[in-house]
Amino acid sequence: MFMKIGSVKESSDLRVAITPEVAKSYMDIGYRVVLEHGYADHLYSVQDYTQVGVVFDEKKNVCNVDILVQVYCPDNDVCLNLSDLILICFLQPFHTQDHLIKLKENNVTCFSMELVPRSTIAQKMDALSSQASLSGYVSVVLAASKLSKVFPMMVTPAGTLKPTKVLVIGAGVAGLQAIATAKRLGAQVSAYDTRAIAKEQVNSLGAKFLNIDVGNKAQTKQGYAKQLSAEQLKLQQKMLEDACIQSDVIITTAQVFSKRAPVIVTNSMIIKMKQGSVIVDCAVESGGNVEGVQEDNEIMIGEVLVLGYSNLAQKVAAHASQMYAKNVYEFILECFNVESGKLLISYDHEVAESMLVVNNKEIVHKLILELMNL
Repeated sequence: MFMKIGSVKESSDLRVAITPEVAKSYMDIGYRVVLEHGYADHLYSVQDYTQVGVVFDEKKNVCNVDILVQVYCPDNDVCLNLSDLILICFLQPFHTQDHLIKLKENNVTCFSMELVPRSTIAQKMDALSSQASLSGYVSVVLAASKLSKVFPMMVTPAGTLKPTKVLVIGAGVAGLQAIATAKRLGAQVSAYDTRAIAKEQVNSLGAKFLNIDVGNKAQTKQGYAKQLSAEQLKLQQKMLEDACIQSDVIITTAQVFSKRAPVIVTNSMIIKMKQGSVIVDCAVESGGNVEGVQEDNEIMIGEVLVLGYSNLAQKVAAHASQMYAKNVYEFILECFNVESGKLLISYDHEVAESMLVVNNKEIVHKLILELMNL
């Protein structure tokens, strides 16, 4: 008897959780792969999947597999009635918990890809980092497409064009990729992060690190920035103002794990920026770093264009899917096993234990329980 892994079409994202290459990998370790009709038609052909042994079926049948892997938790009527299976996806447990109640009642075992620990053994499964890296790249390309200037310095018979000044706020995975991309395009790049360890990483990419002392800059055990106090945040805003005013492009990526993103760039700072400047807020999904930013929208604040697109990684959906699907596969390979037709899960594995949110009709993750006041 084969265990079945399935995936249905995403309702609001261009990425997919199973690519043809990863489908073959599942087949090679003894799983059957079942996908909804029309799955990933915008990225791959049906033949790409069927030639490695994938079967296509109706959505309701796909939802009866042993393991359902998605980018996001399904939100349609059929999949909200999932029962007695394992769901692996970005559960978004810090934004809303309503769907967790339904999944709990239906005895769905849920693993959240946001909760992959930042450890050596889990690097291959770290979907937050893989997607954040692509978001950082896309943010710069998007800004360049909206700016009325070129990024590199150019010496021409008509005169010298000065390089675009790019400021990256937040030097995590997304921020570092934004820095690298802006540098490759020839921009003059500076960056800021509350974590002292980020300075060496920023400098190694050829960017200038802004030394702004707001007091304690400690980070969590997993490497995330800690939340600043209200006083520290105000000091940070004041000291960043000059750098913002001088910039042609600002990329913001500052987020605090499980918390609302801090507002760093205020309206009073934006209205002092040069006409035609561009800001891309990569933290918009968790509230945004830019005051007044609107999710999935472009707005003008003064003479500055502010872009607040969520899920930037889906703008390069082929590569984003390739990376995300491999992250999920590596998790299943590490923590799941099939013996004598039964699916065995290593619940005591440090990765599985960190990612497990719902099990045996109970919400079991301590942080999620705290958020729900349970």
